[in-house]
Amino acid sequence: MREAVRLAERVAATDANVLISGESGAGKDALALFVHSRSPRALGSIVKIDCATLPGDLLEAELFGYEKGAFTGATEAKPGRLEAAHGGTLILDEIAHFSVDSQASY
Repeated sequence: MREAVRLAERVAATDANVLISGESGAGKDALALFVHSRSPRALGSIVKIDCATLPGDLLEAELFGYEKGAFTGATEAKPGRLEAAHGGTLILDEIAHFSVDSQASY
């Protein structure tokens, strides 16, 4: 655990993307929050997407947002999660739950 914290502190000071993997209950969310809090993005938002609950056909709309009238039911513009996380941290929780097709498309 000490080594994980040391590495998290080192990577937090960079602009690198971070992949945190591990078994359920290992503390991945806590480590992600730790990295965020020690990073230059700490004053920005933390936006978390639970990929296990997001149907693959909604992935694009959630990540990138949409404009009013873009599709049936789009009665108003909605910013995407990437825009909401700008200057902060985007956490893609349970990304392995996306289909292979969805992962390859983006």
